Amino acid sequence: MKILIGLLSQTLKLVDDGNRVLNEYAISSAMKGAGEQRGSFMTPRGRHVVRAKIGAGMPVNAVFVGRRPTGELYTPELAEQFPERDWILTRILWLSGLENGFNRLGEVDTMRRYIYIHGCPDGTEMGKPGSHGCIRMRNEEVVDLYDRIPVGTEVDIIEFL
Repeated sequence: MKILIGLLSQTLKLVDDGNRVLNEYAISSAMKGAGEQRGSFMTPRGRHVVRAKIGAGMPVNAVFVGRRPTGELYTPELAEQFPERDWILTRILWLSGLENGFNRLGEVDTMRRYIYIHGCPDGTEMGKPGSHGCIRMRNEEVVDLYDRIPVGTEVDIIEFL
């Protein structure tokens, strides 16, 4: 299995080894577009791998900070208390680049930039860019994807898919 993420189409496709689409999800990538540079708040392109899966067994809307559950569940009231927080919810698929000098090592390292596929508040609009670099998904859909793939799954992030 493999994951294909299209930045133009704002979709994530789970495909089998024969490139048959098993499922397709709407996503939200970086508001600032595509780019690999640390501190750019852009979504990195190219070949990646799921380095770690975080959040197994956690409830939908579980809040994560620094890849650790806070014990909170996201609510609109919690959002009002922390209006500047970038909400990382439910599950995290932590990505690592595979292309040295492009999305791996140095100032372009996807893993050290903490780029994830993760859940977000239900009211977050999908199908258009809006994140700080990560790939946002609906909570139920990130749980579905999380449960279908192992660590080591390849992820291709393509601008024009």
